[in-house]
Amino acid sequence: MRYDFRVTPKCGYLHAVIVGDNTPETVQRYLRQIHESCASAKCPNILVEENLEGAGLDLGDIFGVVAEASRSVWPVVQRIAYVDLNHHHDLKNMRFAETVAVNRSVNVRVFPDVPAAEAWLQQQVTPPPGKP
Repeated sequence: MRYDFRVTPKCGYLHAVIVGDNTPETVQRYLRQIHESCASAKCPNILVEENLEGAGLDLGDIFGVVAEASRSVWPVVQRIAYVDLNHHHDLKNMRFAETVAVNRSVNVRVFPDVPAAEAWLQQQVTPPPGKP
């Protein structure tokens, strides 16, 4: 199984890049590594840039992976900006994953590209002028 996970610190968040095979096990593995990376860096904000090869996960697998991961997220990981670079994966399934996570109080947003995800994270971690 091909797999690579890299994390780069940015201003106010971590940027994780994941490549490999698209399986529930791969997703579970990188979600654990995201949790560990945020805990180690004491940074609760992360941009997840995923480019996994293969067919998208089915809705049952998505629900199971997200439901399991959401149990251990808070307070270590407080904001997740998520980008799936594999254009063969159905955006509706990514929105389903977002909904499952949000319904479990995980602050996650799915974005079509990295610049949009970065903009959202920057807005979240940098308060507007005049606000603490």
